[in-house]
Amino acid sequence: MFEHATEGIVLTNSGGDIVLINPAALGLFQYEKDELIGQKVEVLLPGSIHHRHVAYREDFYHNPSSRSMGHGRDLKAKKKDGSEFPVEVSLSYYKKGDDFFVIAFIVDITLRKRSEQELVELNARLENKVEERTMILQEALQQLEKSRAELNEALNKEKELNEIKSRFVSMASHEFRTPLSTVLSSAALIGKYTKEEEQANRDKHIKRIKESVKHLNDLLEDFLSLGKLEEGKVQTMPGLFSIKEFTEEVAEEMKPVLNEGQLIKVNMQGAHTFSTDKRLLKNILLNVIGNAIKFSPPYSTISLEVVNDNDVLKITVIDKGIGISLADQQHLFTSFFRGKNAINIQGTGLGLHIVKRYVDLLQGDIQLQSAIGEGTTIMLFLPYIA
Repeated sequence: MFEHATEGIVLTNSGGDIVLINPAALGLFQYEKDELIGQKVEVLLPGSIHHRHVAYREDFYHNPSSRSMGHGRDLKAKKKDGSEFPVEVSLSYYKKGDDFFVIAFIVDITLRKRSEQELVELNARLENKVEERTMILQEALQQLEKSRAELNEALNKEKELNEIKSRFVSMASHEFRTPLSTVLSSAALIGKYTKEEEQANRDKHIKRIKESVKHLNDLLEDFLSLGKLEEGKVQTMPGLFSIKEFTEEVAEEMKPVLNEGQLIKVNMQGAHTFSTDKRLLKNILLNVIGNAIKFSPPYSTISLEVVNDNDVLKITVIDKGIGISLADQQHLFTSFFRGKNAINIQGTGLGLHIVKRYVDLLQGDIQLQSAIGEGTTIMLFLPYIA
């Protein structure tokens, strides 16, 4: 039983010398048998408790009793390589003539401790969730009380929501159907061009498929951005960066999507560095400049003017495109809204809504000036965020 027990067993004499140790204990401590026989039992304990353990051991020899230890406090043992691990130890004793012996039964409880820690962490997470849910419930109850006095406003919001849903259904049915139809028809036609000299026709349809897939990807990116904003998952991370290099980088990144003959003209004034959320600012500019490119004719110039006075960054994007009517301008930053003169141009109606949300996160302001047939000017005012 001693040799084949799954628990580690160590037998010591009245002087604290190891007399016997079974294979399970040798496995726990990673020693060979002849390395431990005759050694003080403290060799199996962390050095920080050697002195205290000698006193405990001597007290036990004077007042022996069978003890189960480890409950309610952490006990550690030490392996040959110096690493420590949690254990549970039960002590027993016996006398043989004038000799006094102590038997220690040792169990490695590493897995149990790990499970207990995981349980503690799980309980903490659950408690946090309960607190979060409680706060959410309290807020919901407060909102419910408040809504009783704002019934008319809620009805108006419901009407507005229905209008947004209607615009979304109309937009989605058109914006998704068109590229999908293009992909389907081009894929079918490619299969008919089997001759080598028809490669030009195949290339034309491959290009159409790529453009349609890119358009679908852009649509999904808009939906994902809106979803993150609605869920409050977009956090600002301001930092100091070179606004000059940043502006040139954005302009360069937009070149591949320029229409035939279009140019982006950059004008930078003021200090070269500024502090704000570079990632959000880049998303804003890519969207605004992308709109300027999309709604402007070939061989036109899109102007990107940047003025940095250290406290406020003013960015102006000017195009000579189709413009926006005064009637449409008041709805321009709402979701899924598209101007009447832009119905036949690809888009989700989410771009400027997302831009406005990003600008709000950066504690800034966005202004727009436009007229039908004369183009659009969008001005961004962003404060310095340390």
